[in-house]
Amino acid sequence: MTVHSPSLAAKSDIAALMRPHAGALPSPDAPDFADAFEQFSDARVVLMGEATHGTHEFYAARAAISKMLVERHGSTIIAVEGDWPDFARLDDYIRHADPRPRLGQPFARFPTWMWRNQEMLSFIDWLRGFNADLPADRRVSLRGLDIYSLGGSIHAVTRYLDRHAPAEAEKARERYGCLTPWQDDPQLYGRTTATSRFARCEDAVVQQLRDLLARRMDWIADDGEAFFDAERNARIVRAAEQYYRSIYRGAKESWNLRDRHMFETLQALMAHHRDARAVVWAHNSHVGNAAATAMGWRGEFNIGELVRTDYGKQSRTLFPSRRKTVCRDCSECRR
Repeated sequence: MTVHSPSLAAKSDIAALMRPHAGALPSPDAPDFADAFEQFSDARVVLMGEATHGTHEFYAARAAISKMLVERHGSTIIAVEGDWPDFARLDDYIRHADPRPRLGQPFARFPTWMWRNQEMLSFIDWLRGFNADLPADRRVSLRGLDIYSLGGSIHAVTRYLDRHAPAEAEKARERYGCLTPWQDDPQLYGRTTATSRFARCEDAVVQQLRDLLARRMDWIADDGEAFFDAERNARIVRAAEQYYRSIYRGAKESWNLRDRHMFETLQALMAHHRDARAVVWAHNSHVGNAAATAMGWRGEFNIGELVRTDYGKQSRTLFPSRRKTVCRDCSECRR
């Protein structure tokens, strides 16, 4: 079989098309690195991808750009591909707030290095310093968008109810008890419900969310931030129960459920914070436009596609590559 390589002329045409939309960058550690991204400052939502889940260059680049957007242009939310309860601890720290319910060590699940690294620590300390002299309602928040915190989210909901409605807390523990055997390894729950006649826990976790929402007006009036945290955790439990059942039915269904949950969490954050402007950190596969790739052909969507649909020109996307270039969100990518 003869393999034909693209002609030199074809390669030249491709390069010519890309050249106006890509540029070489200085090192992410350079003081002026973020200046090249001022063009994104008008967006309400800036999506920042990365290709590795764990290299200094990507983490340093995202931190530098995020600092610029926060300091110069008023971004108020850093939302990341991570677990809500774990990032709640960091959010309490950077916003100088009282700690929320905790369970075990944060960022203990694989891959632990994704957030337990020096670049992240430096960025968190910078955020805390930036927030120090701001009023509480104007401080920048750091939030997790992901779906994997089944045990930690159950704990957060029941601890919230312990403080506000002890009788309701006992009822919640009964309902969540259906998932208790699986909370340390929830994939086993999905496999068990898919391959046996074991009763699903869906009705119980949905009812618990409904009961929590039924009291929302009273509890928001008492402490709106605490209720918001409890509500998000109850929604995570519901979404996680669905997600772990779906992974044994097909990759498309589980992928879409996860990205829909992350997008809905972003939307809730935008509504919760005054004058919200968000920066989203996630892998390229989440922040790109799925409709323009093979993902869309398979029936998958992602945060990037949903943000583009909802925010249009108020959103921007950055795709760092291993070659130290950045796709600048040109019109070709928006088709």
